[in-house]
Amino acid sequence: MAESGTRPDEPERFPRQGNMSSKQDLIQWENTSVETCTILNWLGYGQEIIQARRDAYREQGKLLTARRCGGATIIITGSKGEGLSSYFESDMDVIAVNNRVFCLDDDVNSSAFPGEITVLRSLSRRSYHGHCRLLLERRGTTMLKQVNDAFCDDGYGRELLSSDLYVNNWSKQGLRKGEVQHERAGPSIPSTLHGHLHRDKVHALHYYCPNILSKWAARPRHWPPPEAVQRVVSLGAVLTPVGFKGSEYQHVEWRVCFNAGEIELISNLNDTQTKLYVLLKMIKNDVLNPRKKEVSSYTLKNIVLWMAENNPQASFHKKSILQWLHEALDALRVALITLELPYYMIPERNLMATSGLDEEQQRTWISTITDMLNEGPRVILRLPKIRQCIVAHPEPLRWYSGRRIELEMLALMLTYRDLICSDENGEVDDTDAILQALYRRRYEVITDVRVRMMMEGSRDINEDAVFFRILM
Repeated sequence: MAESGTRPDEPERFPRQGNMSSKQDLIQWENTSVETCTILNWLGYGQEIIQARRDAYREQGKLLTARRCGGATIIITGSKGEGLSSYFESDMDVIAVNNRVFCLDDDVNSSAFPGEITVLRSLSRRSYHGHCRLLLERRGTTMLKQVNDAFCDDGYGRELLSSDLYVNNWSKQGLRKGEVQHERAGPSIPSTLHGHLHRDKVHALHYYCPNILSKWAARPRHWPPPEAVQRVVSLGAVLTPVGFKGSEYQHVEWRVCFNAGEIELISNLNDTQTKLYVLLKMIKNDVLNPRKKEVSSYTLKNIVLWMAENNPQASFHKKSILQWLHEALDALRVALITLELPYYMIPERNLMATSGLDEEQQRTWISTITDMLNEGPRVILRLPKIRQCIVAHPEPLRWYSGRRIELEMLALMLTYRDLICSDENGEVDDTDAILQALYRRRYEVITDVRVRMMMEGSRDINEDAVFFRILM
């Protein structure tokens, strides 16, 4: 298996051994690391385009929030909000946080909240770490039907907010034109817009939990810096409607999440740490290829966050990225062997506890990762995108990279401009001059790409197909 990612025409600059036994080996590791970072920049994982994605999706969230007139806060999370996926590369994860309901930890006083706010009290006793049930403490004067119809009796005359009912109630919400809703997936309601824009939407609740956040903030650490720690604390937590798998209270339990804080944490990773996370996600998708999210991007994100916290920042640089990839893969292997990986924000919660990993899959992945560790820097040749760049001629690669990045920037600007120019029914004013200019430039870039592809022997491809393929 160690040879499954190699070809005879590959350069000999990739040493086969996993350990650095000489100065020459170290130089090879470092040179390959630098080249890997350069390739990742060409593939759309440079600092500038990542920051542009983050800014664009944050602004989209703000605009969508403003349109809710105070009723909800919209946060685009996941790889889109983190700036780590191209326009069509993965689903868009959206969290809609209800601003009319607040959930409070034990020590938080509810008297400061105005009368229109519904107040719920968290009950974590007999629930798994990072989960709780929600008891109604005070019914607000402005309660949505989706909330009101999700209450149930706990058997002692108290009202509990059912996470199961809450998701089901929101799944009955009307759809936009061109939107198709899919089967519920945990706390999310997946849908597809216009056949290719995939979205996972989660309806969540604000959660005040100063004890959890202060405990996290007080940890000794190399990273993140104190000002970033305070920003994460200020962003707070939310509760998402999903219980602990197998719990007797699963249908009424909620999970504590720190989506906005985790976006802040990812934005504080340095360039090498960010690219390390990208490489791990590629390995998950192209090598491990989990069927049921037994290993998820979230698993890998937590490994990177722990590594960043526990090691000096200066040790993460472009010459060391493959050494850190080796360390991260070893950490993943240990997590698969022990079925233990503490959640970065609440270490008592084991992220592997509900992985659903069967013994055969566990053995296969442990064996695969062990082989990858023995391959040393050559492990990146298992990744199709990296491999294609290595064997490609650098001039066309740079040319296509530049067009791809410009097209993605145009796509992000078009999406935002569409929102600005649309009415409450989603109808877009196509006469907007900025919108027309963006579409014209997109057409020009796609035409350049089509012409070059035909000159290089490709068959003629229509505009939409080029746009979709280049932004995957």
